[in-house]
Amino acid sequence: MATFDYLKQSTLSGQRRHHERMAGSSRLFSRPSVAISIWAGMDFVSALLAGFIAVRIRLTPVPQAAADPLLRHLEAAAPLTSMIYLVVFSIYVVIFARIYGLYRSQDVRSGLNEQRLTIQTTLTAGLMLCGTLYVMKEYAVSRIMVALTIVITLLFLMVRRAIERKMMQRRFLQGRETRNVLIVGNGRVAHALRNHLQALPHMGFRFMGFVSLDNHSESVADPQVIGDIRNCVALARSLFVDEIYFSTPADKKTVIGVVEEARDFGIDVRVVPDLYDGLAWNAPVEFIGQFPTIPLHQRDFPRGAFLIKRVLDVILSMLALIVTAPIMMVIAFMVRMDSPGPIFYRASRIGRKGRTFTCYKFRTMVANADKLQDNLAHKNERDGILFKITDDPRITRVGRRLRKYSLDELPQFYNVLTGDMSLVGPRPPLASEVEKYDLAHLRRLDVLPGITGLWQVEARQDPSFDSYISLDTAYVENWNLMLDIRILARTVGVVLGGTGS
Repeated sequence: MATFDYLKQSTLSGQRRHHERMAGSSRLFSRPSVAISIWAGMDFVSALLAGFIAVRIRLTPVPQAAADPLLRHLEAAAPLTSMIYLVVFSIYVVIFARIYGLYRSQDVRSGLNEQRLTIQTTLTAGLMLCGTLYVMKEYAVSRIMVALTIVITLLFLMVRRAIERKMMQRRFLQGRETRNVLIVGNGRVAHALRNHLQALPHMGFRFMGFVSLDNHSESVADPQVIGDIRNCVALARSLFVDEIYFSTPADKKTVIGVVEEARDFGIDVRVVPDLYDGLAWNAPVEFIGQFPTIPLHQRDFPRGAFLIKRVLDVILSMLALIVTAPIMMVIAFMVRMDSPGPIFYRASRIGRKGRTFTCYKFRTMVANADKLQDNLAHKNERDGILFKITDDPRITRVGRRLRKYSLDELPQFYNVLTGDMSLVGPRPPLASEVEKYDLAHLRRLDVLPGITGLWQVEARQDPSFDSYISLDTAYVENWNLMLDIRILARTVGVVLGGTGS
């Protein structure tokens, strides 16, 4: 089986990572994640920019400065001194934003609560700045400038966070980046939680079903009960569930067992307060809309790193579409002249969390190629689910050249731009392939599919389905930005070498 020599193996168990995360989150000056660093940097720059604007508004000549040496000194010293304290104020903003929890996930915080915390953060940082100026006896710093800085910073932060939330909610309403939810229990609290989640589609939660604690009666009474507690985590994994909610009391050992099994699959577990005395001591209460919940387990999700990955996807795919536009026009003309049929091949593929999307390629086969596949099934050279044969008679003359250098995949940069795919990730599978997956194979659908990936650069000609799955799973479990960069670099050599088929 092919191996990836520069893959780093995970050295911490899930339980150890969980304890380190919980311990780190309780300390203000613990090492911040990439996501926290990005949001903190944006807040710092916003406060600094607001201060610069306030200085420019306030920076006017002091009357009678020419006749008074003290006033002349204050006028000369004010800009530099003000800049120093603007940096201090920006640091205060970042510190109090973290204290008030503004850098935690937006998924469990309402927009109104976020704006309230933003006002609280800015005003507290402003009071700290005023106190610092008083203690340091900095008379050269204009108090009007301080007030303008606080007001402009508050406006910047509130507007910026409102825009970010609006963009996030738009993605949720489009069905992107939603969080699938499974509810344990089928009583009044469970239905109230289900109704609450469904009434708030802009928060990005999608109800997948109830899990019964009773193996028989509840399943008959409610068609939305899709299983029982014995197969709770297996169901959650098959439905790409992100969070399991306990809405009814259960045996403590049962809950602990679900939490431990869910942790292995990276699934969060929450309970409704007051249901499980002793299981969630000192755990913070987080509101899902207006519904209080307590997290028993939350996985470490590198939001900041994935944000950087998405930014790179958008920038590089946009550049690629612009640069390759003339080439794609030539290819489109060649495809049209070579054989009858459409220029582009559109296929429904399965993306992240089982979401179906339309994948675009240049057509490299005859127009009815999909219908002819059944007649060629006996020639399949791939192991298991995949289908591939040498000298496929369905491939056109131009299509064979396009496949050799992977030029048929250029339109997929549009899929990357729209957010259905990434530059690097597992190959997007067909629905017929996913239907044959085992439960462990679904791990490769936890991330966006990619134009290129670990399997494409390591074992593209390997007929083994196990190799295909193991490499994609290794990519998902060991993902980092440097790994993506290395795969992209190796892809260049693979494409130029003409190893496609």
